[in-house]
Amino acid sequence: MKIFHLSDLHIGLKLFNRDLSEDQEAIFRQIADLAGREKPDVILVAGDIYDKAVPSAEAVSLFDRFISLLTDAAPEAEIMMISGNHDSAARINIFRSVLSRQHIHMIGLPPQRPEDHIEQITLQDAFGLVHFYLLPFVRPSMVRPVVATEDETQSLSYDETLHRLIAREKINTAERNVLVSHQFYLPVGKNPDEIERMDSEIVTVGNIDAIRADVLAPFDYAALGHIHKPMRVGSDFYRYCGTPLACSVSESGQQKGVILIEMKEKGRITTQVLPLHPLHSVRVIRGTLEDVLQQGCEDFVSVVLTDKKDLDVIDMQDRLRSAFPRLLEIRRETVRSADYRASLSPAERMKPYDLCTAFLPDLDAEEQQLLRQIINDVQEEQT
Repeated sequence: MKIFHLSDLHIGLKLFNRDLSEDQEAIFRQIADLAGREKPDVILVAGDIYDKAVPSAEAVSLFDRFISLLTDAAPEAEIMMISGNHDSAARINIFRSVLSRQHIHMIGLPPQRPEDHIEQITLQDAFGLVHFYLLPFVRPSMVRPVVATEDETQSLSYDETLHRLIAREKINTAERNVLVSHQFYLPVGKNPDEIERMDSEIVTVGNIDAIRADVLAPFDYAALGHIHKPMRVGSDFYRYCGTPLACSVSESGQQKGVILIEMKEKGRITTQVLPLHPLHSVRVIRGTLEDVLQQGCEDFVSVVLTDKKDLDVIDMQDRLRSAFPRLLEIRRETVRSADYRASLSPAERMKPYDLCTAFLPDLDAEEQQLLRQIINDVQEEQT
């Protein structure tokens, strides 16, 4: 069985207020071309279909065109998608029964009641059955009625919640099983702070959303979304494929791609990254103004100027915008003592949690946890 693993499309994203719809459409056409060439049996999209919970009409139209391209390129494929933390779970969840009859499975909500289970789709090939478990993004509060006991008054952690949720499933490990999930899974033995995160990701205060990857053990492959940089989670078969298109300057230089998985009999899996090539790359160009200007291009560019002498700000901006039509930002590596003193004060540079605790130094452990949760909830509402 051939499987495509995609995630974090972030349709509707703007990069420094630059519209990316043309670039996203180009990358979606590449993905469809790859699907036409490889003819996958299954196409997985592991969350964050949209960049906003309420996407624009243009974003919805672009998603519609992408699905049309995929179904034309691989008409026999089952397309399976879940919601991510940027998506509206309820909106992704609509028309499930209608779409499933068209081989499109859009799962927005995790189990809601004690009798509910993770959505499971079972397919068959020459080697037997393959069970796909489609688990949308989960916050502990979303599934508390499903996993918490009556005498538990404290909120469960993300880690405990996911372990309990997956433990409820009767997974037959003698057969092949695939998990599609959108969470922050942590390789065994790793500290959350050791994992490089991209500027385009939402990072929770205290990394409270980290989940130990041992929970993935029952699965032959875990198609993961949420981390924007391609990453393995302790195994070639538990993977983040990353975004198909750079969503931030921190992703400049990354090779993006689609993961092609080939599953044969139980225990025989191969993976291959099919590279994607953006219409316009995201680049960081560093040097003196004159050196930088000689590298003019059509890419999305973050310019870092190393000039030690003063520059005419208006002239500098005009010349750079002329050389780089998709200029994202201009930064100075050396800061003048007079004109660049408007840098952030120490208080403004502090993270929200640190700033709050500076004013509230006597919080106990329970109050600190509540503060972290409030800040995380506010950050999630802003997506």
